[in-house]
Amino acid sequence: MKFNNPLYEEEELAYEDVFLYQKYFEWTSRFGDINIKPELDFGTSIPIVSANMNAVTGKRMSEALARIWWLGILPQDMDIETMTRIIKEIKNSSIKFDTPITVKLNNTVRDALGIIFKRSHHAVILVDDENRPINIFTPKNFNDVDQYTQLWNLKKSFLITWNEDITDEEAFDIMDKKWISSLPIINKTWVLLGILTKKQTVRNSIYSQTLDNNWKLDLWVALGVNNFLEKAKALVELWINVFVLDTAHWYQKKMIEAIKLFRKELWSWPILIAWNVITAEWTRDIINAWANWVKVWVGPWAMCTTRMKTWVWRPQFSAVYKCSIEAKKLGWFVWADGWIKNPRDLVLALAAWANHVMIGTLFTWTYESTWDIKFDENLRMYKENYWMASRKAVWLRNADLSNFEQAKKALFKEWISTSKIYIKEGREWVGDIVDEFITGLRSAMTYVWAYDLPNFHEKALIWVQTHAWFFEGTPHWGVK
Repeated sequence: MKFNNPLYEEEELAYEDVFLYQKYFEWTSRFGDINIKPELDFGTSIPIVSANMNAVTGKRMSEALARIWWLGILPQDMDIETMTRIIKEIKNSSIKFDTPITVKLNNTVRDALGIIFKRSHHAVILVDDENRPINIFTPKNFNDVDQYTQLWNLKKSFLITWNEDITDEEAFDIMDKKWISSLPIINKTWVLLGILTKKQTVRNSIYSQTLDNNWKLDLWVALGVNNFLEKAKALVELWINVFVLDTAHWYQKKMIEAIKLFRKELWSWPILIAWNVITAEWTRDIINAWANWVKVWVGPWAMCTTRMKTWVWRPQFSAVYKCSIEAKKLGWFVWADGWIKNPRDLVLALAAWANHVMIGTLFTWTYESTWDIKFDENLRMYKENYWMASRKAVWLRNADLSNFEQAKKALFKEWISTSKIYIKEGREWVGDIVDEFITGLRSAMTYVWAYDLPNFHEKALIWVQTHAWFFEGTPHWGVK
């Protein structure tokens, strides 16, 4: 990447301050044979991961992302028992079919409505005691039905299922022909294995899965910097090979020592990612302490008040660019985190030599994020989101302490506690965001005429724009 005017290289620039310049294009296809795999992939084929936030990444998010080439990072606040259970469940999940939501004969409509929005397929499957499907319900089947009606009383037409050997195109054609939105998948003894939707079959034909060495769905794990070794050693036994050491301010003695301790006890095999940094100096010292990657971020986030409270910060585009240059000198890369709202932000972060981009708040408004769906007074669906240093996060992290100790901890919180994140049409499922962002990235690469990400890094030409230029490029005059 280079600037059209070298003088701008020393400016402090946000994503909205810059844009990519178009170049000559020769391919006959708009997307051509474009490879979007990161330079250092460690199992991923798309340069995006989900944030290790309590309100974002859990079992559902990790499963969904691993099935479409991305990866989720479980948050460090999970206790080892919960984390172990979730990892084992993910590893035992189907790599192709979505996880079904099941109910039994004596469950009620109220029971079904309480869980039906936990998955984007919006279906609950009635099963017997041997987990064999009897019926399938979607929200419309419960219209004008008393919520305490037991599900065995609801009558539907003949249930359509299929075996696990079905191809994606065959499944799509069956659902299209039968006018059904979901297709339960069974094994040879009629036991329920999973569920497919039409959109999922199409994505299965485009994306592959992110798998570990045992051909199971993969995920990564975040660790706190205090007393992390016992948890890390236990998780290595569960085939976790990438760890995150997470704290707000990495450039301090305690954090450098944490990296060295991790390496002393676990050697060089697990990949270690440390954060957060915003300067070349911080990046160099952390990598020299033997971290593989660093994450670039101080406060550019939807709910973080760090910048407003401390005034310690740096515009994110310049931070990613400067840290990336230093990381590349040492043979490694950075992750860009924060202020990723649209595909253009992803494009600019990758142009600035980031190897991966982390997304947090944007994923909160999907069915796969951790919290349950709620409804406001207008029956609009939303989820709660909260920052990792908020009052709620501090309380959850220290729930086992005495009331007095919790009160002491509460003095050191940031005051943005929760916000409502509404489910938006077209971005309900995390796969919808995958499609939008990857399409934008591929299209940007054609404008630059880059065939892979290293080539994109080399060819990207950055220009600086005014606020008026930025506004000119957005939908306006009532267009949404």
